[in-house]
Amino acid sequence: MKKMKSVLILVLFFTTLFGFAQQGPSSKIKITGKVLEKISKQPLEYATITFLIPNNPKPVAGGITNPKGEFDIEIKPGIYDIKIEFISFKLNEIKQKNLKASTNLGVISLEEDANQLNEVIIRSEKTTVEIKLDKKVYNVGNDLMVKGGTVSDVLDNIPSVAVDVEGNVSLRGNENVRVLIDGKPSNAINIAEALRLIPADAIDKVEVITNPSARYDAEGGGGLLNIILKKGKNQGLNGTFIASTGYPETYGLSGTLNYKSKNFNLFTTQGYNDRSNPGNAFTDSRYLNADNTTRNYVNETRENERDNKGYNGNFGMEWYLSESLSWTNTFNYRKSNGINVDNVFQNNYDAGFNYDYTRNRINLENSDSENVEFATNFTKKFKKDGHKLTIDGSFSTNDDINDAIITDTATNTSVVKFDNTINNQTQSRNLLQMDYVLPFGKGSQFEAGYRGDFSELLTDYSVENDGIINNNFTNTLEYKEKVNAIYTQYGVKINKFSALFGLRFEDSNIEINQLATNDFNNKKYNNFFPSAFFTYEISDKSSASVSYSRRIQRPRGRMLNPFSNLSSNINIFVGNPDLDPAFSDAIDFGYIKRWEKLTFNTSLYVNKTTDVFQFARRESGDFVNGTPILISSPINLATEYRTGFEFTLNYSPYKWWKLNSNFNFFRNETQGDFTYTDFNNNVIVQNFDNVATSWSTRLTSKISLPYKIDWQTNASYNGPQNNAQGRSLGIFAANIAFSKDVLKDKGTLSFNVSDVFNSRKRMMESNLPGIVSSYSEMQWRERQFSLSFTYRFNKPKNEKEQPKRNQNENEGDFQG
Repeated sequence: MKKMKSVLILVLFFTTLFGFAQQGPSSKIKITGKVLEKISKQPLEYATITFLIPNNPKPVAGGITNPKGEFDIEIKPGIYDIKIEFISFKLNEIKQKNLKASTNLGVISLEEDANQLNEVIIRSEKTTVEIKLDKKVYNVGNDLMVKGGTVSDVLDNIPSVAVDVEGNVSLRGNENVRVLIDGKPSNAINIAEALRLIPADAIDKVEVITNPSARYDAEGGGGLLNIILKKGKNQGLNGTFIASTGYPETYGLSGTLNYKSKNFNLFTTQGYNDRSNPGNAFTDSRYLNADNTTRNYVNETRENERDNKGYNGNFGMEWYLSESLSWTNTFNYRKSNGINVDNVFQNNYDAGFNYDYTRNRINLENSDSENVEFATNFTKKFKKDGHKLTIDGSFSTNDDINDAIITDTATNTSVVKFDNTINNQTQSRNLLQMDYVLPFGKGSQFEAGYRGDFSELLTDYSVENDGIINNNFTNTLEYKEKVNAIYTQYGVKINKFSALFGLRFEDSNIEINQLATNDFNNKKYNNFFPSAFFTYEISDKSSASVSYSRRIQRPRGRMLNPFSNLSSNINIFVGNPDLDPAFSDAIDFGYIKRWEKLTFNTSLYVNKTTDVFQFARRESGDFVNGTPILISSPINLATEYRTGFEFTLNYSPYKWWKLNSNFNFFRNETQGDFTYTDFNNNVIVQNFDNVATSWSTRLTSKISLPYKIDWQTNASYNGPQNNAQGRSLGIFAANIAFSKDVLKDKGTLSFNVSDVFNSRKRMMESNLPGIVSSYSEMQWRERQFSLSFTYRFNKPKNEKEQPKRNQNENEGDFQG
């Protein structure tokens, strides 16, 4: 009954909204048109159209173009001077145009202004966060917080997105997120680690899409993030160089160059960094008897000293074979090596909390990673605007080699134990895709495409205890994934109403083979993923939408591997090779409104996920000096319902002050029981029925001070949340940054402090009746200070994005 009431309220809300939208003045006329770049014929998004009364400099009406370069502006009948402008392009003016009725001005071409391109004096900038009805676009170059940082730092500064202390990414509180790089799934084996290795300086922008259409990969029930790497786009030779240093000891050097002519565009990004990331953690545990009386106490502390050296580079060429055909090839290479010293102390106490003894485990881990990728793209454009065919390919390999030596000593014995773990992983990934777009009629469009994603991951994990192989923790896991997908979409626009219907079919063939135990598992399934999007333009300043999509989450990597590290010998993570994929149905109601100084976007969303992943803790039956070893494993747990409300706003009260804020509230309900047989052959049923609410908020302020100094402050709070086996506590964190332009705006000095109050920690309370009650804190990286210097040549500091001949680059080469 409660759910029915909620649905009725939503229907009433949107009925009222759409009804109100029908009202409006009837004395105005509608002026439409399209703005293109003169040479490439590409649409110019965000071009400004201004209407003025002749001989009066004050504008009376205006607007901006959409992603297709189109504008639709209502004005009163009369005679006007019309200005069409775009940064780095020559002004186009139409003088004394007599507009008595609704008029289509046709195609308006703008030509690049070579003088503006060569003078580094432009101070106007794109908003750091661009809010659109179907997505948010975060422009990395304008964010002082991430200078000298990594992609993980970039994502943690984006509205709606959060990165926890272990590097896991969530969107609106949902960790079921697909992360793409240039529209393609990352070929990294451990995506969380990869995001911590790629420098922020290599990123152009990030697109946040909470409810993707059928054109996108069906992976990611919570939505997707598309990380777009920098590619040069200005005429001639230009570039940027960045040098950074920091404390704890961090050094970085990177550069971006491009040379663009009429026939081709060469671009490259190169970077090297040396980063120290000290961290710490502790867990205080009270182990219980069956009647919940105290058995003993173990207080575990952990200090991490991480050092990583990494190189990241790419080189590419875009060849304009003709006015309608382009061919782009890109080569990417990443290599890193790191050392992680993990020092664990376990202080043991008896039931009366009297000290017993201390155990010390020192885990010295070495890691090496190498990633190679080649990507190619053909784009053919036909005579009709928007009619095109794209063919893409991506071929990559990734090798991760990790070995660790664990030294185990205790104060109650003279015996010294040695554990040696080896974890070698090799992954290959090949992607093929073809997309075809055909506009027809007036306001209609047809799309169809194919995508093949083929990957293999081999994980060789072994453990030696005092030189003897431990078969319980030694195995070779082979994971093979073959996914073939086809999709089609049909879109139509009738006056102010537009609709997009899509259907995607994916055929999955998954092999999970444990070679050491000869345990072979093959899972084949095929699924349809429908989507539907409806949008109504209430006015040129506001729109409302409702959308639906079906998504999938496939378990991979650590989630499936039943063998993990032994840095702690009493708290062990074990993967589950029998995990099934989870399926989500998502509905999103959106509304956007723009004023002169404010853009406001809000949404209500509902997600239902079946076979959702949940982490369950249980006793293994083994003990270390009387302390039970606890195992944490992922399981498929019945159904999860997630509902929430979110709003994001951009506000510029003054030219020198920009504010961006985001607020998200959600309710998460899980329903299901976990049944297992313990080491005493008792059937244990754990009830995971749980209802939790949480919220998060973020505020970013950027102030332009005198003497070309910028000051940016970022504060965020993630609220507490309950789960079936405990509770995570709230986290507050803040960053601050300053920058100063020098050398006639060709250079910029930036200083930032990440985690000003050293408070970005995961804090957890856990309770397993009859087993353990514990409290833990974990801080992956401590407070950091960074100083960077940026030098630009033949490149404006804050340029508006130029159009690209390959329009797919704006949206990512492999979307959908």
